[in-house]
Amino acid sequence: MERFIDPRTLARVRDMPLVARTVADGFMHGIQPSHQRGVGIEFSQYRAYEPGDDPSRIDWKLYARSDRYFVREAERESEIAIWFVFDCSASMAQRSDQGAWSRFDYARHLLATLAYLAVGQGDLVGFLSLSSEERHFLPPGTGDRQWHRVLRELHRVQPGGRFPDTPQLESHMARLQVPGLVILVSDFHQSADEIHAFVRRVSTTHNEVAGLQLLCDDELAFPYDGPTRFEDLETGETVLVSGRAAREGYLAAQAAYQDRLVRSLGLLDVRLDTVNVDQPMDQAMYAFLERRRKRLDA
Repeated sequence: MERFIDPRTLARVRDMPLVARTVADGFMHGIQPSHQRGVGIEFSQYRAYEPGDDPSRIDWKLYARSDRYFVREAERESEIAIWFVFDCSASMAQRSDQGAWSRFDYARHLLATLAYLAVGQGDLVGFLSLSSEERHFLPPGTGDRQWHRVLRELHRVQPGGRFPDTPQLESHMARLQVPGLVILVSDFHQSADEIHAFVRRVSTTHNEVAGLQLLCDDELAFPYDGPTRFEDLETGETVLVSGRAAREGYLAAQAAYQDRLVRSLGLLDVRLDTVNVDQPMDQAMYAFLERRRKRLDA
């Protein structure tokens, strides 16, 4: 499952904090205090050592008395989680004709890397995959074991169906509305109204929602010249067009949709970052985290 991690990506961004903005309790330079188990200021309890725990947290004096390994746990100030919400609708399976990655596989690598960074800085991490066919839910947790749970979920999910209607997500909405950060990874090819409805329900005054839009070279540049047949991966509908004749109208329609989408999300104070899946992931990761850092420092 570690195949979802790109070593070049980690080498470039592993020391950059995954920062989150929230009005609840505040942050210290983007490192959010959380009511999680972990290394903190105030001692809470001991628990038995588990594989993957940091050996520096072992209480060696207690070991000398009991001949058993225990680690110290502490409480931080407030419960804040990072939720990774993964659009697994069928359109995410698209890739460029010459592309090495589908949007879906790129997203899995991207999410695995972001989860690694979040777990590494001690954040609570939760995961939710969305499609009309199935949903995978992982409650927030911390540490290396939680990261491996995220990897297992990323291994299990498959693209299919459509982005679910908001009523289908009622059971998960409250979980995403708590203080913290929700990162929605999607192609955002649903109608602007559908995305707006979902984000409006998730976004509260106590959390932040960030959008990561995955697109590919072919849909950004429309490099087609001759007769080309296109298929809607979610409905199965096909259309045959002349690439050269359709290019200008397509690019204009795409730009108009993107403008409506950005404005719609902006009304909810949600920033949208666009990532080209045919570009190196380490560059995309670095750019995304750097943009977030600059926004929060402004």
